[in-house]
Amino acid sequence: MNDYGAVSASVETVPVANSSDVVTARQMVRTLAQRTGLSLVHQTKLVTAASELGRNMLIHGGGGVVRATTVADGGRSGIFVEFQDQGPGIPDIELALTDGWTSGNGMGLGLSGAKRLVDEFEIESGSGGTTVRIVKWGR
Repeated sequence: MNDYGAVSASVETVPVANSSDVVTARQMVRTLAQRTGLSLVHQTKLVTAASELGRNMLIHGGGGVVRATTVADGGRSGIFVEFQDQGPGIPDIELALTDGWTSGNGMGLGLSGAKRLVDEFEIESGSGGTTVRIVKWGR
């Protein structure tokens, strides 16, 4: 997925071990989105997706790392965000992406909702953890 030219020289990283770290990661994503010039609507969608994915990473994966950078592709710019944990993994990704499916007490809209809010969504999961990559493009 991340075959785009990085606009930013660096990747920003936030380790996530508690709920305040999820807030920090969300703020990092919002700042990058603002700097890139994403509209307020696109910023809100991206930040909401990042918040859901960060929260899922903390609850189901025991925490992890959020990495984000600006990207470019054919004259458009956007934000690439990766969420990586070392949790138990997701046994059935297709089922987990179904609206209403939950592994706990949630509403079952975290993964599927996040996927709908971004332009690109990729998930890999196994016994060593889960990695979710998203991109939101400016319009």
